Amino acid sequence: MTNHDIDAAVRSVLTSGGDTWAVVGLSTNTARAAHGVARVLQRHGKRIVPVHPKAETVLGEQGYRSLADIPFPVDVVDVFVNSDLAGEVADQAVAAGAKAVWFQLGVVDEAAYARTTAAGLEMVMDRCPAIELPRLG
Repeated sequence: MTNHDIDAAVRSVLTSGGDTWAVVGLSTNTARAAHGVARVLQRHGKRIVPVHPKAETVLGEQGYRSLADIPFPVDVVDVFVNSDLAGEVADQAVAAGAKAVWFQLGVVDEAAYARTTAAGLEMVMDRCPAIELPRLG
């Protein structure tokens, strides 16, 4: 992908990807990057849905153990797990009917990218929405 293609995908997911973001790996630990990014997403009008094995309520939103446990549609799945686990999460996002998958900074899985985009979902990899949102204005 060219930088132009990547920027187009970033813009598309952030502006028209939808307003309900499942944040996989989000917990009550405020020191973790997922927590700060979830706050930024909320400030930009996105509903966050915490997805973590503990299913904790975070930033006022009910948590769920897995994407499959969420009882309503999710637009974007934001992935805060290491690259070895990210492909499985992307596959779960496809199965859950998400519109897009976002792999955070440092999370890269080219095979998962190929599967996810082949399934018709938008995908952003190795980027952070908390960095990209201000760039968009």
